[in-house]
Amino acid sequence: MSELSWWILAACLTAYAVKLCGYFVPRKVLDSPTMSHVAATLTIALLASLVTVNAVTSGQQLVIDARIGALGAAIIALVFKAPYLVVVIVGALAAVALRATGLAA
Repeated sequence: MSELSWWILAACLTAYAVKLCGYFVPRKVLDSPTMSHVAATLTIALLASLVTVNAVTSGQQLVIDARIGALGAAIIALVFKAPYLVVVIVGALAAVALRATGLAA
């Protein structure tokens, strides 16, 4: 086996061990309101970070293009408490408009 194979095997075993540790957490801890709040907040933070990374990067480079404008338009729609589908449509239309006018690639 190559060195890379050993690293992949170690990563798999580590992930499995972390998951296995979750079974040993007492039910009282999992049912607490604080843990529910942390889990909900963590989910939102992870999603926001994924959206941000996908909006400003292309491969290994930072890129400023129509995705930034689309993200800005979607944020404005969220500020006005638009439904999720409207937020997605507003972002898509903003990207189309920016690309059609040549303001962004």
